[in-house]
This record gives sequence, C-alpha cells and structure tokens, in this order.
Amino acid sequence: MMKNVALITGASSGLGKEFARIHASRGGDLVLVARREAELNVFKEELQGKNNVNVLILPFDLTAPDAVEKIVNEIDAKGIQVDMLINNAGFGGYGNFHERELNRELEMIRLNVEALTKLTHYLLPQMLKRNEGYILNVASVAGFMPGPLQSVYFATKAYVVSFTQGVAAEISGSGVRISALCPGPVHTGFENAAGLGGGNLFKGAAKASKTALIGYNGMLRGKLLIFNQRSFQFLINWIAPLVPRKFLAKTVMKMQRLK
Repeated sequence: MMKNVALITGASSGLGKEFARIHASRGGDLVLVARREAELNVFKEELQGKNNVNVLILPFDLTAPDAVEKIVNEIDAKGIQVDMLINNAGFGGYGNFHERELNRELEMIRLNVEALTKLTHYLLPQMLKRNEGYILNVASVAGFMPGPLQSVYFATKAYVVSFTQGVAAEISGSGVRISALCPGPVHTGFENAAGLGGGNLFKGAAKASKTALIGYNGMLRGKLLIFNQRSFQFLINWIAPLVPRKFLAKTVMKMQRLK
C-alpha cells in the first residue's frame, strides 16, 4: 500500500529528479512520469536503495493526446491516492516564432499547458473530497513578461501563473494548497534542450537541487507564488509592472540573443 504519494511529471531529469529525491528522503512514496523508461528504472533503483519507499514508474509521453487519461486509469486501477501533484514537465524552444516548426510549438503547449491542466482537473476533486492535498505547478519568472525568441514558452508559463492563482482563489479554505514555483534560470538541461546553451541567460543560473527544495518547502507552507531568489521576487512585484511592455520585450530579447 503506497502512502504519502507524490506524482511528479518530468521526473527523469532536472527539477523533477530533485523533487523526487526530496520527497523520498522524507519517507514519501512516488509515482514518476517521464518518457524515458530506462532512465526512470535506474532512478527508481536509486530512490528505493537510499530510502525505504515505494516507487511506481509510468513511462508516458505527455504530449500524446491520451497520456493523462492512461496515467489516471493506471493509478485508479492500482488504488493509489495521490496526496501531492507536482506538474514539472515542460520544455522551451529558441528562435523567431514564425521560423520555428509549428508542430513543435503545439507540442510545447500540450505539455506545458494541456497536460498540467488535465492532471490538475483529474486529481484536484479527489483532494477536495479529503480536504487535503498539495499541487505545485512549475512556472517561471518568464510567466510575468513577454518573451521574444521564446514567445510560446513564455506564454505557456504566463498561463501556469494565472491558472494557479485562479484555482487557488476558487479552493481557498478547502485544506488543499496549490502553488506556482517561479524560478529564474536554473541548470536543469533545459537550456541545452531549448537551444540556449551558448547564450548569456544561463550564466550564473541556480542549482536545480536548491530550487527544488525552495519550491517543495514553499508548497508545504502554502505559498501561492514561490521565487527561488528574492531579487526576482522584487523585480516581478515592483519593477516589471512599472516598465512599458514594449521596452520590457526588447530587454528580454537582448538578454536571450545568442552570441
């Protein structure tokens, strides 16, 4: 029988792996979702070897239209109660929107937005019935500004921020807590996958392990928006709202240009 279960998407690398390590170190069982089955199996052995926990791996590609339904059906069939949902899976992509492959942009929307929304919609009602549970949606400081050269990625993270805030208001007082982790650049492998490995944006990026810990602890405390650095929190809350959006977009584009 699995107990204190965290379902984590994008669990084979980056922040997803770190969230899983934190939860396992605190005695929680895990349902790990990612595409790469071989890597999930290796990670499962690591977690079970270091911690006395149960780990179920679900190797699904969340960009597939029926992936979330299959995940939900499997955990229901096994009688698993999800106490914590960490919607971590996501990816970005560098370049002018009109020059990028449309299918890739649509896959980004399906993963960053649709899969997160569907998992939340399936699992939130069960948490509300129990009057307890946690949901952590991994957003980004990118969600508070326009993002030329990553226009779709920034837009998906704006959705995650707004969606989290809206649902939080709807379920206020229920005992269920929903949070958005809004980090700045983090070394997770995202930068290389997004085509940003050669740029300046990720110089001085935060460590994934530290960022995951801030996010995990912030979620348990019921914080709505969680920033991994105070400087970003100050920037988003006090500086960005005063800057004209057109100027902000140009500044972000300069920061993202590859040299």
